Amino acid sequence: MTITALADRAGTFDIAGKTVPRMGFGAMRLTGRGIWGQPADRDECVRVVRRAVELGVALIDTADSYGPHVSEEILHEALYPYPEHLLIATKAGLTRNGPDVVDTDSGVVRLGPKAWPPVGRPEYLRQQALLSMRRLGLDHLDLFQLHRVDPAVPLEDQVGELKRLQDEGKVVAIGLSQVSVEQIEQARQIAEVATVQNRFNLVDRSSADVLEYCRREGIGFIPWAPVAAGALARPGGPVDRIAQAHNASPSQVALAWMLAQSETLVPIPGTAKVGHLEENISAVDVHLSEEELDELAGAA
Repeated sequence: MTITALADRAGTFDIAGKTVPRMGFGAMRLTGRGIWGQPADRDECVRVVRRAVELGVALIDTADSYGPHVSEEILHEALYPYPEHLLIATKAGLTRNGPDVVDTDSGVVRLGPKAWPPVGRPEYLRQQALLSMRRLGLDHLDLFQLHRVDPAVPLEDQVGELKRLQDEGKVVAIGLSQVSVEQIEQARQIAEVATVQNRFNLVDRSSADVLEYCRREGIGFIPWAPVAAGALARPGGPVDRIAQAHNASPSQVALAWMLAQSETLVPIPGTAKVGHLEENISAVDVHLSEEELDELAGAA
């Protein structure tokens, strides 16, 4: 599948002067357990990234804190020199002091603020932008996102530094992550906001107001954790029943529902396995009826 074929099937959205299909790839999982250190199978991670581009993916999202640094380094290993159409988005503003805690019985990763402290000091954001450019092998960043708003630093100082990097030609477009509508509006007084990346999926719709704002304003909405379906995917549940009706997987149904929410929405499902990647990308071929979309909307 080429970028044109994926674009025809998924639709497109313009970011940083590039037209990308509305199915991206999130590179957070190209790391060790707890989003820390090297992955168990680095060669497979390289294959995943290359296969994503072969399948037509043009937006790959990463961050300096994934590993830390590991995800960006693997992208460079897998893809450099980059195809001209490819848009690699990265982020800064979260630091790391250790791996996420993984429950050994359930395997559930428990994200906690102690493992991801926010740092939004302007000099730090500039440093991380320059280091990301070095690791990725780029002379500029197409999309540079503020990973979290640091409550200890005025938002205008954080976004202001991204704007200075943009004015210097080091950044093409600016994005925000995990923000409120009020924060987006405040940031837009300082710089144009191209994208917003908030958690949003079938079972967590706490950012529905942000999605609607982005749809109305033409801002790209990049949901993270897009395939989470929770209890809805249990046997006999609505996601499971709809998946069986379409000969699809629950994750494909979750992504198909996501794609139907807004033409400005670009999901970035992530994985470290080629088979799972191919399954996720094929979600663009799952077309849910209005009745199915309504059922899923009401179920959560």
